[in-house]
Amino acid sequence: MVQDRQHPDRRRALRSIVGGSLGNFVEWYDWYVYSAFSVYFASRFFPAGDQTAQLLSTAAIFAVGFLVRPIGAWLMGIYADHHGRKAGLALSVGLMGGGSLLIALTPTAETIGLAAPLLLLIARLLQGLSVGGEYGASATYLSEMAGPNRRGLVSSWQYVTLIGGQLAALAVQLSLQALLSEAAMEQWGWRVPFLVGAALALAVFYLRRKIDETADYAAAKASGRRSGTFALFREHPKEALLVIALTAGGTLSFYAYTTYMQKYLVNSADFTRPQATVIMTAALAVFMLLQPLFGALSDRIGRRPLLIGFGLAGTLFTVPLFTAIGSAGSQGAAFGLVLAGLLIVSGYTSINAIVKAELFPPHIRALGVALPYAIANALFGGTAEYVALWLVQAGHEPLFFYYVSGMCALSLIAYWRMRETAKHGTMTRQG
Repeated sequence: MVQDRQHPDRRRALRSIVGGSLGNFVEWYDWYVYSAFSVYFASRFFPAGDQTAQLLSTAAIFAVGFLVRPIGAWLMGIYADHHGRKAGLALSVGLMGGGSLLIALTPTAETIGLAAPLLLLIARLLQGLSVGGEYGASATYLSEMAGPNRRGLVSSWQYVTLIGGQLAALAVQLSLQALLSEAAMEQWGWRVPFLVGAALALAVFYLRRKIDETADYAAAKASGRRSGTFALFREHPKEALLVIALTAGGTLSFYAYTTYMQKYLVNSADFTRPQATVIMTAALAVFMLLQPLFGALSDRIGRRPLLIGFGLAGTLFTVPLFTAIGSAGSQGAAFGLVLAGLLIVSGYTSINAIVKAELFPPHIRALGVALPYAIANALFGGTAEYVALWLVQAGHEPLFFYYVSGMCALSLIAYWRMRETAKHGTMTRQG
């Protein structure tokens, strides 16, 4: 009889996890479409200068979107702690869809002058606020909906859907490249994926309003304890600083091997745009499938060994891998080298959400996960592409590889000194 009563609850939990994951997929599809298609619309918003200068301008706006992520994390982290995880998830995907629609409908600089890049900036600010809140709410929701022995596996789906969104953006790009000419892509084709993203966001907005709330949120609400910035840094300063430290090297490596890598393959490794898209689509597909495997492994051996493995490998192999990719003689060789880098990064991406969730109690978990992460992401992840392109323009591209390697080394120190959250975290007695 006990088992019979549990089965419906398990099915509802599974539906909620799938619903939350689909929303995360759309959220990150919309976010990455900007990066994937910037090679086509950069000249429409910033007509002056060479290709690198135009990409640098669009990368600067990409970075600005990251800079407001801490604000989004702060506002919507508190919102999700006060009003529920699913309320925060619905709000975040609504803001993302609005930003995508604005980009899709904005006229070019040739038509409205400086208003064009200004509207592009506003759209990215909306999306930055959205993603800032999405990470904390999504990481908290998936972690709280999982059983005690499957939290690593379930929370890894955050990066499955995150990578899936990026993969979908690249797949749409590949399809449009096959159907449209280069001229058509630069004229109007780049608007199509933003329209698709806006429509998907609207559908998921309604979906997320129907998913179940977590039991942890209900317990936190009943306790009467309140979430807030002062409470976070007064009650959990070490945990907040640990999130920043363990995120720095991981997020920089992730964006180096994903969003910047496509530009690197074109600008520095001399592959064509379609070739770079094929390489990244194939590598990211495998990368996506690795996340549940690493997440499940963390449920068996703990989170800390995977993080230490990432830190060590990232420190030792980043420079050799980027150097080899720059001189790769074929698409197959480039694919293998990019995949090797993504395999290293999986030690961080697959479990970073659950590690952060396990550091904070329920009443302040969404804010605790989101705000310190967003600060580190703004400083290191959001600026990765801009720093890399700036160094390319200055003629010192290899310095970027050493920068990534050095940040992995700094995060490794945090991984080495931290406790095992799977055994000693705040969620060990729940479920």
